[in-house]
Amino acid sequence: MHPYRSHTCGDLRESHVGETVRLSGWVHRVRDHGGLLFIDLRDQYGLTQVVADPDSPAFADAEKVRGEWCIMIEGEVKARTEETINDGLPTGRIEIFINKLDVLGASKELPMPVFGEPDYPEDIRLKYRFLDLRRETMHANMIKRTQIITAARRRMNEIGFNEFQTPILAASSPEGARDYLVPSRIHPGKFYALPQAPQQFKQLLMIAGFDKYFQVAPCFRDEDPRADRLPGEFYQLDLEMSFVEQEDVLRTMEPVIRGLFEEFADGKPVTQTFTRIPYAESLRKYGSDKPDLRIPIEMQDVSDHFRGSGFKIFARMLEDEQNEVWAVPAKTGGQRTFCDRMNSWAQGEGQPGLGYIFWRKAEDGTLEGAGPLAKNIGPERTEAVRTQLGLDAGDACFFVAGDPKKFYDFAGKARVRAGEELNLIDRDRFELCWIVDFPMYEWNADEEKVDFCHNPFSMPEGGLEGLENTDPLELNAAQYDIVCNGFEIGSGAIRNHKPEVMKKAFEIAGYSEDVLIERFGGMYRAFQYGAPPHGGMAAGLDRIVMLLCGTPNLREITLFPMNQQAEDLLMGAPSEATNQQLRDLHLRLNLPQK
Repeated sequence: MHPYRSHTCGDLRESHVGETVRLSGWVHRVRDHGGLLFIDLRDQYGLTQVVADPDSPAFADAEKVRGEWCIMIEGEVKARTEETINDGLPTGRIEIFINKLDVLGASKELPMPVFGEPDYPEDIRLKYRFLDLRRETMHANMIKRTQIITAARRRMNEIGFNEFQTPILAASSPEGARDYLVPSRIHPGKFYALPQAPQQFKQLLMIAGFDKYFQVAPCFRDEDPRADRLPGEFYQLDLEMSFVEQEDVLRTMEPVIRGLFEEFADGKPVTQTFTRIPYAESLRKYGSDKPDLRIPIEMQDVSDHFRGSGFKIFARMLEDEQNEVWAVPAKTGGQRTFCDRMNSWAQGEGQPGLGYIFWRKAEDGTLEGAGPLAKNIGPERTEAVRTQLGLDAGDACFFVAGDPKKFYDFAGKARVRAGEELNLIDRDRFELCWIVDFPMYEWNADEEKVDFCHNPFSMPEGGLEGLENTDPLELNAAQYDIVCNGFEIGSGAIRNHKPEVMKKAFEIAGYSEDVLIERFGGMYRAFQYGAPPHGGMAAGLDRIVMLLCGTPNLREITLFPMNQQAEDLLMGAPSEATNQQLRDLHLRLNLPQK
């Protein structure tokens, strides 16, 4: 018999009764029942009840063990009596009467509880992450994570993609975030960059003739942390395809993403056909390019009902043709108390307020609008608003006015807030969609210049002709995102594969050909040697796992995350370099004064 275990703690059933077995694991808890000691022994695979009676040679050792000690036990499998069967456990019809117990690793007093799911301070959880990961939910999340990644690989292999590994030490690339730089010892004064994404390498693979590439790729970005983005590193399902148009990529990846969600959604409904929503339409309807489609609220332009109305604030705004009034309809929200709460929330968001109308039945049975705006614009306009939005008695509507480019984000937040407050969100489903037709460029107000909006390597609409004959701020690109429940979980594009188009695209963003060659010389050269049309995307595995585990924070599905200050409290990173290390790298520190 193996010195540590013949079975795992999830293996044993009634068919093993009478066998002598060995198990190793952690003491989940100890219970003393009138001389009999019951120990719940746990490993990754399950939990088994073991028993030590006073006649057992292992009884004295069993009395010493405490929670989270790592032990090995040997004993005979016995059937539980009818009244002690626990059908909540796969092993709940048997127990082991032990005759031998070895302590493999004793435990000091725990700095945090492992049994149960207590809400414990994050700094303690991260410092003692190896204990935190023993908790049932955390352990299950990590196992589910590896199963999801394995399933993603399987699905990509099944549709003919080949997995390649691209370099980790690379050149700096403008992917929209700060690079992590790695100083070169043998090239003084020069630095590698950890890749923000394998973007250039996967495009080079297409030019090299590898038709379908994928990789579970680590990516590194020096970004401020937030709940859905950790500092440091993250992982994505990265892929690229040759000889494709946008629709080919979407049709290829939609079944993969849908299949992943269906496999791990625990029976929750998953969107079967992903809607394609243009970027501009998404902003107008949902106030976001990552809309939560579980919220049954679509915003509408109701400017005509306020133009020249008695509500002078909006009427004066609408004298400027770029301004509009948007409505956020709120079914079942027709109570003044709710409307006032929404108004107070808006003020907390730095807004002057949130105008509203709500509808109720009048004494004569007709519908009437209530609230300050209804009084100002009159019953005819109020009725026109209600009719346009399809609202009824007991419903409400909120209004946001001004330049949509400046207020759409707040309007989107108001939509989400109303959906949450009114409990309109079906939380037990996964709603997915594609956002398409992203703008190629945006205005960089800080530098007062046109800049790339998303991926600089995307094909602009119309190619070179589009770049030469279209206002850059009106030009779309063949870019697309995939969104689930309000989270962007993937992003991609059809690539710009022609050198003259690449040169012109970067020229519009203020990059001369010399800069283009210096920073992207490899790609620029490669495009001049028979580059095929190609495109792809990257799906964020961390966010997909987060959604499928039903947790709002990436730390709950990441093995060893950093804290909000980008510190690894367990391993002590970042740490100071020794003088010798700095000399080897030809570096001298210029630290800020405290």
